[in-house]
Amino acid sequence: MKSLCKLPVEIAGLGSYLPERVLTNKDLERMVETSDDWITQRTGIRERRIAAADQATSDMSIAAARIALEQANVGARDVDTIIVCTCTPDYSFPATACLVQAAIGAENAFCYDMEAACSGFLFGTVQGASLIASGISRNVLVIGAETLSRITDYQDRRTCILFGDGAGAAVLTRSRNGGEIIFCELGADGSRPDIVLLPAGGSRLPPSHATVDERQHYMKLQGQEVFKWAVSKLGELVDRIPQETGVSFNEIKLIIPHQSNERIIRSVCERAGLPPEKAHINIDRVGNTSAASIPIAMHEAARDDEIQRGDLVLLLTFGSGITWGSMLLRY
Repeated sequence: MKSLCKLPVEIAGLGSYLPERVLTNKDLERMVETSDDWITQRTGIRERRIAAADQATSDMSIAAARIALEQANVGARDVDTIIVCTCTPDYSFPATACLVQAAIGAENAFCYDMEAACSGFLFGTVQGASLIASGISRNVLVIGAETLSRITDYQDRRTCILFGDGAGAAVLTRSRNGGEIIFCELGADGSRPDIVLLPAGGSRLPPSHATVDERQHYMKLQGQEVFKWAVSKLGELVDRIPQETGVSFNEIKLIIPHQSNERIIRSVCERAGLPPEKAHINIDRVGNTSAASIPIAMHEAARDDEIQRGDLVLLLTFGSGITWGSMLLRY
């Protein structure tokens, strides 16, 4: 799906939350056969945050949401819609979004969860903007949040080095500061679900003693396949931006990609002829936080004045499904 839509919808407020516990590469050296140098060279990750035992996805979502609402100067009772994008909800049901609603006092909102893995926040933002543009909603709270440590196998050195926990949130409103969504492209290819997969726990392979014993409730991924797909697909998305919008890369203030792997991000920049500093990179400090990745990075960029109102920002994502997306917006 491609759309040159110029939706008069903007991100009025941003917020994020990272758990206190830090899991460093040195910590992982004591858990599995790996090394700080090996992890850093292959992923760019040096540390990641891990939720406390009593923290769930909703807890981090609530913290990020409150910051975003305050920044947007939008009261919880004025929120019409809450979308929580996550593949690690508190429960299979009810929706984590409903738990967030109750906690923040957004009693007038309708709520639901969206599962598109690492692409979730971008997909949710497109849905939220469409609700506003259609007149169904006025203020939409979109949250990307993950507690990936709960589904990470810390006996598997190929995967446990990658993932962290956290949450990011955005309040979408009809444009009031000149912001807009200029272009978006979303896509999916369900022919290779095995590339990134949580095998057990659903209707295909429900929980059993066997699935637990076989460690099928932890993420499985084919790292080299993911790398090749991501570099190729993200490169295509970037290439199409000037073709579809007429906006040159020089006009774009910042690229905020999903923080999956620093080598992927740098490869995409190199392919497009962009300097690496054009991309906001925080994977060294937070790891891959899936749907939380882009909103956390965007909140950081805005907080640190890397982007200001009126700047053009390009969001890029790629995740399990396989899913992907790009969005060019005026912040």
